[in-house]
Amino acid sequence: MKFLAPFIFLTFLLFEVKGQFVPALFIFGDSIFDVGNNNDLVTLIKANFPPYGRDFVDHEPTGRFCNGKLALDIIAEQIGFTDYQLAYMSDKANGEMLLIGANFASAASGYYNATAILYNTISLSQQLENYREYKNKLVDITGKFNASSRISRGIHLISAGSSDFLQNYYINPLLFTTYTPDTFSDILLNSYDHFIQNLYELGARRIGVTTLPPLGCLPAAITAFGHGNNQCVARLNNNAISFNNKLKHRSQRLTRRLSKLKLVVLDIYNPLYTLITEPAENGFAEVRRACCGTGLLETSILCNQHSIGTCSNASQYVFWDSFHPTEAANQILAHELIRSGSSLIQP
Repeated sequence: MKFLAPFIFLTFLLFEVKGQFVPALFIFGDSIFDVGNNNDLVTLIKANFPPYGRDFVDHEPTGRFCNGKLALDIIAEQIGFTDYQLAYMSDKANGEMLLIGANFASAASGYYNATAILYNTISLSQQLENYREYKNKLVDITGKFNASSRISRGIHLISAGSSDFLQNYYINPLLFTTYTPDTFSDILLNSYDHFIQNLYELGARRIGVTTLPPLGCLPAAITAFGHGNNQCVARLNNNAISFNNKLKHRSQRLTRRLSKLKLVVLDIYNPLYTLITEPAENGFAEVRRACCGTGLLETSILCNQHSIGTCSNASQYVFWDSFHPTEAANQILAHELIRSGSSLIQP
């Protein structure tokens, strides 16, 4: 696979600092990074049941929206972590397990707080409050100086925005009749700006934020907005590209304003688009349909052990459910996220 050649070199370039690996990862955002924070919420947006997790450790569902590992898990492994950062809402997220960081991400959340409210999940602003609480716990465990050092040297990763568009804006007449995609993007980016500044004030110095993926190529998006055409929906992709360009510009402004901040935009759009448009070159056979069920619309509770048609070998598919990549695709995406973030830890 053509993406993998420089992987080992870039892994060490990105994540080794003066002979020591990054001490902690702190994760925020939506279902791309959620590892189970929604499990005990009263919400339809969860993945703690089969067939989710069937190719993960012990073949058990955890709340990850995947058949196996998320790109995040693969990155954590390559950095050198022997344990994954736990969902902060998990009962196990306490004591020494907090030393390696924590995962605050919640599926169906986003930069627009109303998106999380709509699905009764954990908004990005609440994730920030949970992070603030986490920091106090870390101070109790290690002392203020060590906690501050762990946070400032740790990597903070954010993935958000997809749910704001796909699970709110495009299907919510109160939004799409009031705002153009361009003005809605500006609203999201103002929230992003505020979130980054708050993280910075709490001690974060190394932050990576993912771009939007090619929204119009997700199986559910093609089904819902493709008007019977099996091709990627161009207007959705164009909206994602426009947002991503604005995200890069806003991130540059933040970096200029916050002198000690290293803020890197991690490109997920182009690697995923390449997998979708050149599947055979990367070892995949199916991109229009996801593995779970019919592969056209199922996600969350619609992707379950009774879903008819679920594939037996997910490694042939780019998508596990109609929104989320398979572990096989995540392997490639993780390597590309590392490539995108190669400047995060430069002196």
